[in-house]
Amino acid sequence: MPPTHTRTESCPVPPPGSRGVDEILAAARARLRRLDPEHAHLAYRGGALLVDIRPAGQRAAHGTVPGALAVERNVLEWRFDPRCATRLPQAVDYDVPVVILCQEGYTSSLAAAALQDVGLHRATDVVGGFAAWRIAGLPALGPTPPLRPSSAAPPVTAGRAYR
Repeated sequence: MPPTHTRTESCPVPPPGSRGVDEILAAARARLRRLDPEHAHLAYRGGALLVDIRPAGQRAAHGTVPGALAVERNVLEWRFDPRCATRLPQAVDYDVPVVILCQEGYTSSLAAAALQDVGLHRATDVVGGFAAWRIAGLPALGPTPPLRPSSAAPPVTAGRAYR
C-alpha cells in the first residue's frame, strides 16, 4: 500500500492550483466504476480486455493472469489510443471495455482515468489489484519459482567442479 502523502512536518507550501497525489487518486476513482476481482473476471470472460500494467519484474515476482495483456504503464495511452500509429490491434475504437490491473489497485486507478481522458469511456480498474485477484482464488500463473541447484550435478566453486 502506498504511503499517505499528507505529511505536515517540513512539507513545503504547494504551488497554487496543485493537487496532492491523494486528491488526484480520489478524483480519478470518482470517475471510474471500479470492479472487484470477481466482477473484473466476469467482465474479462465477457470480452473486456484485461490489461496488466505492472513492470515485468513485478509480474515475475508475483504472478500473472492467463490471457491478460501485459502493457507497462509508461506506454499505456499510446497502445490504446485509436488515433495512435503505435496502438495495439485491440484498440479498435473508443467503446472497447478495458479493465486495468496493477499490484494493489492504486496505479491502475490513475491509468484507467488516463485512458478515459484519451476517450476510452469504458476503462476502469480492479479494486485491490492483482493481490486481491489472487486472494479471491481467480486464475493466476506463477510466480516463477527461483532456480534451484540440481542435486544431480556437483556444486561449482571458483570455476572448478568438485566431486
